[in-house]
Amino acid sequence: MQRERMIFPDERPVHTPWGVADYAREYAEDIVFYGTPSHGGFKLSAERLAQMHPALRERGGWFEEDCAWAKVAFAFRECFNDEQHEAAIRTLKDWCPDEYEAVTGKPLAPGDSHIKDQRLFHECHAQDWMVISAIRSDRHSGMVECIATIGGRRGQWGKPDSAERRYLASNQEYDQRGKFGFVIDPDRHALCDGPSSFLAGRTAS
Repeated sequence: MQRERMIFPDERPVHTPWGVADYAREYAEDIVFYGTPSHGGFKLSAERLAQMHPALRERGGWFEEDCAWAKVAFAFRECFNDEQHEAAIRTLKDWCPDEYEAVTGKPLAPGDSHIKDQRLFHECHAQDWMVISAIRSDRHSGMVECIATIGGRRGQWGKPDSAERRYLASNQEYDQRGKFGFVIDPDRHALCDGPSSFLAGRTAS
């Protein structure tokens, strides 16, 4: 049974990687979720951490609430309800596929994992011009001005680590881009030379 309680000012503060905790929720002995005003996550004791598969362990026993929490829910199935456990499996498949495969021995097929699909997409387009920034053109009606680099690579401080080019794509086509990025087809997308609409600052959503 999960037990939640507030952490009061006169108590010894609990310091988490995300700040001082303002509440705690105990899922089981030595499996405690700590929340802060900005973020939160699970804290496991050394004993609990040792019970986990090595692929699921996090340094210091802290598991942040966005993705890493799923490692705790997966490892300690008995402490979570069916809905939480199913959500943990989905989260691991999508965001921690290597860990999921290591623990279960089950390879994930294309379409089973967001991260694996993203990797495959970038591997397939490693030598293609990919958009790293785009803006609605104020010089070409109905078009989006795109800055692209090979493989969509960026350098330090967000600067491209290879030559960049500007292309034009229609608003409609750009709005229908895939979730992993927009790939330029040099045979269809015209190079955009001259003054840039980026100076106007109207980004393409």
